[in-house]
Amino acid sequence: MPADDCPPPGIALPWADGTFPPVHAAQRATVYDALMGMALHEASHALASDDVPVGALVVSPQGTLLGVGRNRREEGGDPTAHAEILAIRQAARTLGTWRLEGCTLVVTLEPCAMCAGAIVLARVARLVLGAWDPKAGATGSMWDVVRDRRSTHRVEVVGGVRQDECGTLIRDFFETQRGPA
Repeated sequence: MPADDCPPPGIALPWADGTFPPVHAAQRATVYDALMGMALHEASHALASDDVPVGALVVSPQGTLLGVGRNRREEGGDPTAHAEILAIRQAARTLGTWRLEGCTLVVTLEPCAMCAGAIVLARVARLVLGAWDPKAGATGSMWDVVRDRRSTHRVEVVGGVRQDECGTLIRDFFETQRGPA
């Protein structure tokens, strides 16, 4: 079978027509909303291990799902087991290369400095995020690692997708951790 006839790597998504993201703004908003729903679902699984509920996924330029991750720091005792890192690792394995050029990372919470650095180093094209993190966010809040003009690679940032849901999930988690006042 010729290479052009091979399906793209990853799992086909319902809207995958061979190009991602969709050209029209309304279609993009609908697709980003659906993807954030998938990331929120993944984030909810982190609650079982008392991990901060953050979920992430990587989508190829063809619109296929390449990697999924959720925070697993508590579960595995690994300080680097952030949702974004795990999704990027899985996407790289799926593609067979560390270069995620043209790919989109969707995450429920603005990435920290470590994750923002990994996004740049992996050559991710686009970051779609839910809630901003004014305390530790490194893609526009506290720092802007992914769009620093001194970097050799810059990332498009689309923020605030399902922001209220993403923010509520995080706030509820931390309120539960703190207990009654």
